[in-house]
Amino acid sequence: MKLIFNKIFLQHDTGMHPENVKRLEVFPDVPETEIIDATPYLALVHEPAYIKNIRNAHLDGDWLDRDTRVSPGSYAAAVAAVGATIMASETGDFALVRPPGHHAYPNRSSGFCLFNNVAIATQKLVNEGKRVLLIDFDGHLGDGTSHIFYDTDQVLYWSIHQYPAFPGNGRVSEIGEGSGTGYTINVPLPPQSGDDIFMDAFRTFLPLVEKQFQPDVVAISAGFDAHVFDLLLELRVTVGSFYRIGKTLSERFDHLFATLEGGYNVEELPRCVYNFLAGVNGEEAPYEEAPTTSSRTIWEEYENRLHVLINYLQPYWKF
Repeated sequence: MKLIFNKIFLQHDTGMHPENVKRLEVFPDVPETEIIDATPYLALVHEPAYIKNIRNAHLDGDWLDRDTRVSPGSYAAAVAAVGATIMASETGDFALVRPPGHHAYPNRSSGFCLFNNVAIATQKLVNEGKRVLLIDFDGHLGDGTSHIFYDTDQVLYWSIHQYPAFPGNGRVSEIGEGSGTGYTINVPLPPQSGDDIFMDAFRTFLPLVEKQFQPDVVAISAGFDAHVFDLLLELRVTVGSFYRIGKTLSERFDHLFATLEGGYNVEELPRCVYNFLAGVNGEEAPYEEAPTTSSRTIWEEYENRLHVLINYLQPYWKF
């Protein structure tokens, strides 16, 4: 797995916003890749009126919503972010992009996101007859992605995230609807959860998604704001967990790809990304941190949530 990057992503100028150009400027040695034009694919997920609004957004103002800022270069960067993610889905690579995507809905922006990069790439795969496991280990729920695939059994959306936190949903009771009932798995972690709980949440559901869902492709919303030193959340995950997740996924699945979501500590973000890549590629972890452990109180809250979640899912999966 290699990084797909282009300087066009730096044209999304958000100033001093938490999601800013520095997030990618801290990867100075990544070579540029020519990005496909993803314009024809936007409508796989997004409504035509919304696509037009994003194209013209900078003419009307700098903010699409209370969290999401745009500039004259934002539309081109957002289209390229979709293109890089589609390319990653075809080559098994990691799209190092911005703006991120997993909060974006078919008809509105949210949480720093314009177009839902991973959802568009995933829908393209579904249209090609693929079953897709979509793993989202960003510390925030990818509510846009969850909404888009909430009623389908062709995509299993599995999110490990802090709760409570933005965007406010992602409860254990949200398991999908219609033919998609049981195909949304939200694992909400209490604030102050460490590596031990984060990895337990990953290991607990891995056999289900691997052996029972049996995906053709694994799509990864790779956000790193669960890191202990990130600015926006209260989780305590270290780079070792991102390495182990990458290593485990590459050992279990033949076809996987990733796209960057959150991660707002620009000193820590490259370490998280490169550890994840090393895990996927079967290499030694380039960075190490002392693993974190969770208090007994946090463990008790987490295990209670896990028990309730499994009860919700038992009619649809074997545990």
